Amino acid sequence: MGQDRRIPAWVSGAAVLGVFGLLVWSETRRPLREKREGKARRNIRNIAVAAMSAATLQMLEKPVIDPISRLAERRRWGLLGRLRLPPWAENLLAVALMDYGLYLWHIMLHRVPFLWRFHQVHHADLDMDTSTALRFHFGEMAASVPYRAAQVALLGVAPKPLSIWQTLLLVSVMFHHSDLKLPLRLERRLSRLLVTPRMHGIHHSIIEDEVNSNWSSGLTLWDRLHGTLRLDVPQKEIDIGVPAYRRPEDVTLPKLVEMPFTEQPRTDLLPSGEKPRRDRHDRGGGLAE
Repeated sequence: MGQDRRIPAWVSGAAVLGVFGLLVWSETRRPLREKREGKARRNIRNIAVAAMSAATLQMLEKPVIDPISRLAERRRWGLLGRLRLPPWAENLLAVALMDYGLYLWHIMLHRVPFLWRFHQVHHADLDMDTSTALRFHFGEMAASVPYRAAQVALLGVAPKPLSIWQTLLLVSVMFHHSDLKLPLRLERRLSRLLVTPRMHGIHHSIIEDEVNSNWSSGLTLWDRLHGTLRLDVPQKEIDIGVPAYRRPEDVTLPKLVEMPFTEQPRTDLLPSGEKPRRDRHDRGGGLAE
């Protein structure tokens, strides 16, 4: 029953591919940030990393998460099963709680040294655009499976809201990683509810107190509740990436694949040994240009 109620794979796939194509096309016409590398070379590298991650998820996540989700629906496991909400309310709450769980997981990726070794592959991109949204090391994807399984089991997330969340997550992650320069007034309004390109660009800064903000992936509600929202840094002042890796030759495909498994420099320090800094901005006001 649960599998039949999932979003059809072709619908989800068409939505994700359509959004990806639209964003890639749009960001070439209204770019938000200056580039350090050629777009074609980066896209090929990022898609190669994404292909390894997709294969990992297909082998590890799908055989684990889908059966747990079907059992949760059939046996009314977890928080959502106990609440006995109307289907529409259960779906909304499931999507919101999965989004909050991802907020917490994102913080763990940065704060737990073992997990950061894998997540830094995503942050080491010297530019940020739609292809960056796909650039997650296969080791990070493998490490996320037990966490995701626990989320689904404890919350009792059925197949339908799980598939809705998975589709919305991919669309959201591609959107807020994109290099699309939206009208500032529009983006300020969107950022009241959703993570936007300027907002997430701050999180990809090499400055420590900027990267340690804006952890949300879908709703900005979680950053607002936890006081981790940061909207005050202009995009032109942001250096994208990880301090230790500032050259294109530091982030080639072979080096990205082996990065978590080899001895690495302190990633919070520049190659010069200094910690990147800038004068602290006021946290007041809205999203900066």
